[in-house]
Amino acid sequence: MSDLLVRTLTAVAMIAVALGAAFLGGNMFALAVAAVATLMFFEWTRIVRGWGPMWYASGFVYALVPALALLWIRERDAQGLDLLLWVFIVTWSTDIGAYFAGRSFGRNPLAPAISPKKTVEGLIGGIVAAAVFGGIWAQLRGLGHALFFLAPFFAIAAQGGDLFESWMKRRAGIKDSGDWLPGHGGILDRLDGLVPVGVLTALAQLAGLT
Repeated sequence: MSDLLVRTLTAVAMIAVALGAAFLGGNMFALAVAAVATLMFFEWTRIVRGWGPMWYASGFVYALVPALALLWIRERDAQGLDLLLWVFIVTWSTDIGAYFAGRSFGRNPLAPAISPKKTVEGLIGGIVAAAVFGGIWAQLRGLGHALFFLAPFFAIAAQGGDLFESWMKRRAGIKDSGDWLPGHGGILDRLDGLVPVGVLTALAQLAGLT
């Protein structure tokens, strides 16, 4: 089985689980978020072993804050589900757009000292995909014009989160944060972009932009 097929099947399974939990909401979504946050913290502690107590404390915050942000987004009002799905769409579109644009057109390294395979073209592809698909969803669900303008910036934040985790892994001398997800690595490897997008969306909501 090809690596791309394995990645695709795993991604489809993860998307199905995430959407199922999101639609259920309530306690089921809270339990799912808590379980994922726990795994994130566990992987973080493996990466930063020997780095000092502040890194462990930072990992707790890194796992807790986006978990609270996603719960806030989902349960705050009647449009919570639509906004949560927008968060997913922006994050997933960024990942997918960056992956395929990078593979097809990537020539110029984005941050070679941190992640040699990431390219400027991949960054642009992720931004465009997030803007297009995030914009379409915001329009269809009446989520407000602000999200049209926020999607590209949140896509940049998502790729910044990816680079941050790549830097951590490079410092730790490991390839993946874990081996739970065939073709993808660990939970942090898949959610490093969702962390900033979820937090920023919750902040935008608190600021009255959504």
